[in-house]
Amino acid sequence: MLGCMTAALTIAFVPGVSPAKWARVWRERFPTVELVLRPIGSPDVDAALAEDVDMVFARMPVTEAHNAIPLWTETAVVATPKDSTLADATEITLADLADVHVIDAGPVPADVDGTLDLVETGIGVAVLPQSLFRKASRKDLVARTLVDSPGTRIALVWRDEDASDLTAEFIGVVRGRTANSSRSQPDQPGGPDRAGDDDARPPRGGSKAAAAGKAAVGGKAKAKSPGGAKSGSGKGSNSGKAPKPGRGRMRGKPSRGSKGNR
Repeated sequence: MLGCMTAALTIAFVPGVSPAKWARVWRERFPTVELVLRPIGSPDVDAALAEDVDMVFARMPVTEAHNAIPLWTETAVVATPKDSTLADATEITLADLADVHVIDAGPVPADVDGTLDLVETGIGVAVLPQSLFRKASRKDLVARTLVDSPGTRIALVWRDEDASDLTAEFIGVVRGRTANSSRSQPDQPGGPDRAGDDDARPPRGGSKAAAAGKAAVGGKAKAKSPGGAKSGSGKGSNSGKAPKPGRGRMRGKPSRGSKGNR
């Protein structure tokens, strides 16, 4: 059992994503297996996985060669000054932005703080995930839902060579598998409720998660179920299909072992 092992699992996460609730479940279930949480920048997913990070909560698209399980879709919002005309609306459409200067059309600005600094000057608006707007905490700005945007997809990402019993168990925690169930049994739809992410919309089932993930990133590339064959190699996007209930078991530890054990 993992609970009897002396090991470590390192999980990274991009800005706007909080793995805190899943970390609590892990530490209750596997108290002897150290879980290390590491914040990284959005462009740093590949570099983190190439070093000592086992898995990453990242925004799609990700490198095509990686495994990816789509988890939820973030709501896209328009950041605008409180005293602007758009601030009076409860929701905004793309048509509403036709005559407005859009500083950054998203889905994720390369420099969130710099973009919001420009929005505060009143020269325009910006589109970004609601979670990133909340994290920025700009008191002079408001966010209005962009209703006809597909939003951004959050996925749990890892490499084949980092697959292990530890990563398989963490996938089970994220997907809501109970402590008494085996990895061959169906996961609970949607996993644990998200803590602090009101805009998170967990998928209701594996097939719907895959469909939503495909729509969010233009339908490019297919994701791999845990332990499955790679969907491709090289750079590119990976929309990802969630494993069907009852499948997706990892193939066991890689030959070089878990990164946390090196």
